[in-house]
Amino acid sequence: MFKKIRKKIQLYQTKFSFGMTSATVTDLALIVGLNQTANAKMSIVAAILIIALADNISDSLGIHIFQESERKEQKEIWLSTSTNFITRILVSLTFMLLVLFLPMNLAVISSIVWGLLLLSLLSYTIAKDEGANPSLEVIKHLGIAILVILGSELIRRFILMKLS
Repeated sequence: MFKKIRKKIQLYQTKFSFGMTSATVTDLALIVGLNQTANAKMSIVAAILIIALADNISDSLGIHIFQESERKEQKEIWLSTSTNFITRILVSLTFMLLVLFLPMNLAVISSIVWGLLLLSLLSYTIAKDEGANPSLEVIKHLGIAILVILGSELIRRFILMKLS
């Protein structure tokens, strides 16, 4: 019975892990990259909402079609599609709330901390379930997220320098 429960938890973890990761890394890139622009709050909130809808539908459709091509059961395909969509919306809303209700500098820092915490918890949980080294997996996944954050910051600075 324990194995059956564990397998079901792993199935749901698999279903929402893509959406959580994608929303977290994308939203962090937007928040860092659009920070300090004119009307930063409005720009970031609009970008998060647009990405939460457009990119989310695109990813969900991609997952849906990919799983259809693998000839998976319709129930599993729709579970993956809907779980990805809902997870991305919910994660994006948490970032949007941070931007809306905190001063911009604090919102950026809080978003980075929140995003890295989400990725750490997800990476740790998956690594433990798979019998992998949790510390190594967390470091690896945070490293990639940090590269995206730094890349967004470099792009922001480059654009500001060229437009000044």
